Amino acid sequence: MEATVSTYAIIIERAETGGYGAWCPDLPGCVAVADDQDECLRLMREAVEFHLGGMRQSGEPIPHPTTIAA
Repeated sequence: MEATVSTYAIIIERAETGGYGAWCPDLPGCVAVADDQDECLRLMREAVEFHLGGMRQSGEPIPHPTTIAA
């Protein structure tokens, strides 16, 4: 069985009080926060993998990534 790779958009925002927060529009509740942007991105990638793994384990349907135009 061939694995399918999906790419989900994430939004990274700088907090007014310092640090960064990130979220994924296609995966409600999937978030990460960190002191710097690189760490926030790394944590968010882990969060997406963990979130999708939990959805698979509980038998929830996996959403298709939304196409975003810049």
